[in-house]
Parts: sequence; structure tokens; C-alpha cells
Amino acid sequence: QVRLVESGGGLVQPGGSLMLSCTASGSIFSINTMTWYRQAPGKQRELVATITRQSTMYVDSVKGRFTISGDFAKNTVYLQMNGLKPEDTAVYYCWQAGLGGAYWGQGTQVTVSS
Repeated sequence: QVRLVESGGGLVQPGGSLMLSCTASGSIFSINTMTWYRQAPGKQRELVATITRQSTMYVDSVKGRFTISGDFAKNTVYLQMNGLKPEDTAVYYCWQAGLGGAYWGQGTQVTVSS
């Protein structure tokens, strides 16, 4: 059984920062891709940033503000979020893929409001 545990969400004022983390445990091996998605109320889930062992990619709306990083040896992915805006408010989900399958975290709420 595989479990992804996310942490780091919360309430922050516009312009503030948060760091999310997500660690996978259980029968998941050779993770090759780690991704953060988000889903705002009434909207579809969207990819925010993804990291492989070779590269990173970001959705245009977060470029220059968010940074994804990963420790593949520890099955852990991070998302450093700076310059947060109210439109970044959403539930953020971690997704990790490796040998045997891909798995979702339970989500962590990020709220940007004054």
C-alpha cells in the first residue's frame, strides 16, 4: 500500500510565501516523476509544476514565483511558493509516479487572503 502525505498548506496574505512538501511511503519504487496539481472551487484540477530526474516544468501562471524540487532518494517533493496571489487559492495535490503505478496525496488547502 502506498501513502502520500502532504503538509505545509495554510492561510497567507497576498505576497506571502508557503512551502508544501509531500512524502511517499509504502510499496512505491523508482519514482521518476513528481507533480503538484491544484483545484480551486468550481474549477478543474490543473497541473502546477512537475519534476523528473532531468527537468522541471511549470504552468505559465506560476513561473518565476513557484519552485519545485525533489529528493528522489527520499520520495519527497517540495513546492516553494512565493509572491502568492488570491488566485493561487486552491487545494494542492501531490502526485508521484514510479514502477508499479502512480499515486495521489490527500490534498492540502492553500488560502491567500488579506
